[in-house]
Amino acid sequence: MKAKIQELTQQYINDIIAIRRHLHSNPELSFAEHKTSAYIKEQLNKIGIPFQDGFVKTGILGRIEGKNPQKRIIALRTDMDALPINESTQLEFTSRNEGVMHACGHDAHTAALVGAAMILNEIKDEWEGTILLIFQPAEEVFPGGAKLMMEEGLFKDYEPELIIGQHVLPNMKTGHVGFKSGMYMASGDEVYITVKGIGGHAAMPHTLTDNVLIASHIIVSLQQIVSRIVPAQIPTVLSFGKVIANGATNIIPETVEIAGTLRTMNEEWRAKIKDKIREIATSIAQSMGADCEIDIKDGYPVLHNNEAITEQAISFSNEYLGKEQTEHMDIRMTAEDFGYFSQKYPCTFYRFGVEQVDTETGSLHTPQFNLNENSLETAAGLMAYLGYKFMSK
Repeated sequence: MKAKIQELTQQYINDIIAIRRHLHSNPELSFAEHKTSAYIKEQLNKIGIPFQDGFVKTGILGRIEGKNPQKRIIALRTDMDALPINESTQLEFTSRNEGVMHACGHDAHTAALVGAAMILNEIKDEWEGTILLIFQPAEEVFPGGAKLMMEEGLFKDYEPELIIGQHVLPNMKTGHVGFKSGMYMASGDEVYITVKGIGGHAAMPHTLTDNVLIASHIIVSLQQIVSRIVPAQIPTVLSFGKVIANGATNIIPETVEIAGTLRTMNEEWRAKIKDKIREIATSIAQSMGADCEIDIKDGYPVLHNNEAITEQAISFSNEYLGKEQTEHMDIRMTAEDFGYFSQKYPCTFYRFGVEQVDTETGSLHTPQFNLNENSLETAAGLMAYLGYKFMSK
């Protein structure tokens, strides 16, 4: 079956590349993937794969039924949205939508899943059960399409035993993939703190609350959460990248705004850290005569790769690609809304390399990002092989 899937991947690779290029030329922002959704449904109809649509307006759930469709159900997932970036790659199939670009590889993710669907549909008599195909909108914008699709009944009729997802990685060799068992990607919350007090003339500090100084004390003190409160074995980041104190050399403003990000790898400690941020910021402000408003916006949860599922996927990847092409990844403090799936179902989320050989690949979320299209052979083929192996196990 490995040889059969490799043969089918070669058979369909030009179609997969064409799909990727169409999507790349016609990117759409989060929650507005209408033409993208219509194009994917057109491709599924060509293959003869039934689907449900309308999840969060543009989301799609395809379905490939093998023999004995109720025996087991697994799901394969991709994301469809692009980013608000002006492309500067000068590709023949560069973005036609000014200010919008597939700078995170979602066009490749989607094309690879359609390609895997082509392959799996060809061999559906070789396995038992049902494979779901999740085409998800809005991975890039909170609250994220994964959460909203599930809230709208994504798995009401078909509930999977496990979910598999993949993502491009620019600094990994094309043809390679990477897995990380257990905690893999961090939660991502936004922290907003507003210090409010009495402003006034900076030369008369005794008549006011020094709200800039208070904000400074809060920022410095909150660093103790990571260095002294959270257990050292739990990766945690609390960073503040924005401070607005709209005063002047001789004016202390009445309000100072602070904004930052909280990342961690543990859901229990994620909740405790938020309580600690509120406690420390409030107590410092009050002790110095000011008030403090704290707004912590919950972002994506921790992405946890189920250990048993991931170790099986690594074994299957070793079979399909070889041990030399199957790498072990480290944790990442970036966030991904696939974490919502991983909080509810056994999941594995892995990376596939897209590094260019003779030109710059560029970084994710930049106008220069330009992936190696040879990676689509690996992405589609391995996804199909994983689907087949998990259905056959």
